[in-house]
Amino acid sequence: MKTLAEIIKTVDDFVWGPVMLVLLVGTGIFLTVRLKFLTWKNLPYAVKSTLSKEARSKSHGAGDVSPFAALTTALAATIGTGNIVGVATAMVSGGPGALVWMWISACFGLSSKYSECMLALKYREVNERGEMSGGPMYTMKKAFRNQSVGAFLGWLFALFAVIASFGIGNLTQANSISDAMQNTFHVPTWISGILVTALSLCIIVGGIKSISKVSSVVVPCMAIFYVIGGVIVIIGNIQNVPSGIVEIVKTAFSVEAVAGGVGGTIVASMMRGMRYGIARGVFSNEAGMGSAAITAASAATDNPVRQAYINMTGTFWDTIVVCTITGLCIASSGVLGMTGADGKVVEGSALTIEAFKTVLGEAGGWMVTVGIALFAFSTILGWEYHGEKALEYLAGTYKFNMVYRIVFSLVAFVGATTTLEVAWNFSDIANALMAVPNLICLLALSGEIAKDTVKFQQNLKSN
Repeated sequence: MKTLAEIIKTVDDFVWGPVMLVLLVGTGIFLTVRLKFLTWKNLPYAVKSTLSKEARSKSHGAGDVSPFAALTTALAATIGTGNIVGVATAMVSGGPGALVWMWISACFGLSSKYSECMLALKYREVNERGEMSGGPMYTMKKAFRNQSVGAFLGWLFALFAVIASFGIGNLTQANSISDAMQNTFHVPTWISGILVTALSLCIIVGGIKSISKVSSVVVPCMAIFYVIGGVIVIIGNIQNVPSGIVEIVKTAFSVEAVAGGVGGTIVASMMRGMRYGIARGVFSNEAGMGSAAITAASAATDNPVRQAYINMTGTFWDTIVVCTITGLCIASSGVLGMTGADGKVVEGSALTIEAFKTVLGEAGGWMVTVGIALFAFSTILGWEYHGEKALEYLAGTYKFNMVYRIVFSLVAFVGATTTLEVAWNFSDIANALMAVPNLICLLALSGEIAKDTVKFQQNLKSN
């Protein structure tokens, strides 16, 4: 008879299996077509808007934080260990071609991220403290014609979001920090736990304004820090970059016969790359999950579509930029497939560290470790806000928010000092299940999304 841990692991594998991945990417494809590819056409406009001076101002419309701060807080939750560990794992398990499938899923994920953020801004509410509250749960409650169905789906989404916030957004991230610090700098896990808890508490207690202030500084700095290091590694291995890119593209769509292989084996191999690439891509940028929409709703803006375009770039920065840097570092350094002293294939953060070491030596290992620590800590901050707003929706009041902030910070210590695989798998299931009501919502309201998008496009043309 299976143990509880084995049952949860089986369920986890199922909910993150082919059906979920097809649903996530399929929704992105459907929305991209229904929006007449405007999310692709307007990506340059979106990036330009993100980097503009106006994006750092709260003067355009009602909201708690600036458009840029809303984006960086959402990015804080998405740019995490998936960008370092997830990419390496995908390339080991699915082959170099998994990176191509990450790119493809991100391209269609732009439309999912745009749509969920636009709806969250359109249907957000002002709570008793005068703060913005929004996200897929409010969209479902207010936009569905059948209010009972909408309220139920919204309740499910919020419940899964609270559970996921403690697991994927806290326990696993704190553990990644303590693990990295112990392996590279030999810092005891309990010290890392205390530091993460204390820093989290100091920032989180101040709410969204405090979190966004830190995120708007830390997220761009840490991303630039990691990207510069990655670019140095790629330049250092520049002679291998062309062959690395060829290998990435070739293995993504390979139909060549492998030694003694048959058609079924080749298709299974290609499908494996597709599965791991899409899964890790979605895990990294969270497009279609609905989480980023919660933060987007806090932005000061005069038009939901305008801010949705800004938040949409989160998928671009996360996957097309940061994940690509990691992937090219690994592909050009020749470390993919190497084995460790124990005879096992090196994967995860250890593989990325080996890639950086090929050019930067021991400093490369330190750079990746610091990157993991910063990325994971920012994820804790971003996910706290997601969970807090989901709890506020479930409770119908903001009065439990401070209690949640304190408990959330203390849980980080548990994550840093304990391996709770069952809890992690359970929260991973909750993370996947968040997507189901959100995707139903996006599909049901796709006509409204398209209508508002086309209307805004006319304004863009006239300006």
